[in-house]
Amino acid sequence: MSDVFTDADPRRARPDDAEAVARLLHDFNTEFDTPSPGTAILAGRLRSLLAGPGTLAYLVGEPAAGVALVTLRSNVWYDGPVALLDELYVQPDLRGHGLGAAMVRLLVAEARRTGVSAIEINVDAGDVDAQRFYERHGFSGTDPDTGERAFYYSLEL
Repeated sequence: MSDVFTDADPRRARPDDAEAVARLLHDFNTEFDTPSPGTAILAGRLRSLLAGPGTLAYLVGEPAAGVALVTLRSNVWYDGPVALLDELYVQPDLRGHGLGAAMVRLLVAEARRTGVSAIEINVDAGDVDAQRFYERHGFSGTDPDTGERAFYYSLEL
């Protein structure tokens, strides 16, 4: 690991970080053969979204080598907003060095401080490494009341 990352602390991204966030999100999709609209389109969207209250991003490293993208929404079952960790990505050559963990710790700390009631994450069934990662950080893939396995369904429109 490069020395530039040994003391890297994650930080909240600002609208002027949109290009760095977009680059990492694009790299994430490219790595896993998922379509991406490209960094220019993502950066344009992110400049607007990061300026508002409903989208947060965290970056780690200088230059940025990891990103966490979070959206907030209201929910009738909670007093505070619910955060959805939409994406968590660290460049492949820097994985396993705590960068993702540092971003998750900052997300949880800021969520507690700002009154977020819950953090949700969608993880693919076959991605056991991600499941173990999130479980190490206190997340659960089961309903806390029933112990039943949680599922995620979607419909793109």
